[in-house]
Amino acid sequence: MARILVVDDEVGIRELLSEILYDEGHTVELAENAAQARAARLRMRPDLVLLDIWMPDTDGVSLLKEWGSQGLLDMPVIMMSGHATIDTAVEATRIGAMDFLEKPITLQRLLKTISAGLARGRVPNVAPGSPPLAAAAPAVPLEDELDPPSALASVSSIAAPVVDTAPSSSGKLGSIALDQPLREARDEFERIYFEYHLVRENHSMTRVSERTGLERTHLYRKLKQLGIESARKRGT
Repeated sequence: MARILVVDDEVGIRELLSEILYDEGHTVELAENAAQARAARLRMRPDLVLLDIWMPDTDGVSLLKEWGSQGLLDMPVIMMSGHATIDTAVEATRIGAMDFLEKPITLQRLLKTISAGLARGRVPNVAPGSPPLAAAAPAVPLEDELDPPSALASVSSIAAPVVDTAPSSSGKLGSIALDQPLREARDEFERIYFEYHLVRENHSMTRVSERTGLERTHLYRKLKQLGIESARKRGT
C-alpha cells in the first residue's frame, strides 16, 4: 500500500482518482492547488504524486520545477493534463517528471503508469539545480507507520490479534492464510490493522484518522468495506 498525492483543481477528477487508488489499496491525499500540494508533500512524504499541469494559482510544471530546485523531487511525479502540448510534456519530463498522462485517462494506462512509478521508488534528495537521477532507491518507511509487534503485544487483550513477523510452515502469517488471493489476504490484514487502532484510540475516529494517515471520509469508507463496526466511537 503506497501513499499517493493527487493534485488537481477539478473535484471530479480528484474524487475519481481517489476512488480508483483507494480500491487498489493505496492511501490517498488530495490537493486542489499548489499551496495544498506543498503542505501535503511535506506532511505525508508521498511515495508518488499525480500532478495536474493546468491549475489556477501555480501550474503543475512550475510546482515541479520548484520542488526540483528545493531538493524535494525525491518521489516519482506523473503529470496529467487534457490540454497540454507535446512541448509541455517534454519540458515536464526534462525537469524530473517520470511520465505524462493525457486526460481522459484510461484505467489500464493509469494503473500501469502508477505501478511503474512505485516500482521505480524514491530517489535520494538532490542538491538544488542538480539533474534528476535516473535510478531510484527503495522507499524508506516512516517511523510512524504500523507499530512493531512488540508494541502491539502491549495492548490489552481486547485489542486485535498480533500478526507474527514471519510466515509459519503452515502457510500462515499470524491468523492470515497465505494461500488465498492477495486481495483477500490484504483485507484480513487491514481488518486487524484498523481494529487494533480503533481499540487503541478508544474508537476516536479523529485520532484513528491521524494515526493511520487516512482522511476521515476514506477511513469511514474503508471500515464499511471491511465490515468493521465503528458505531462505538465516542465524541471526537
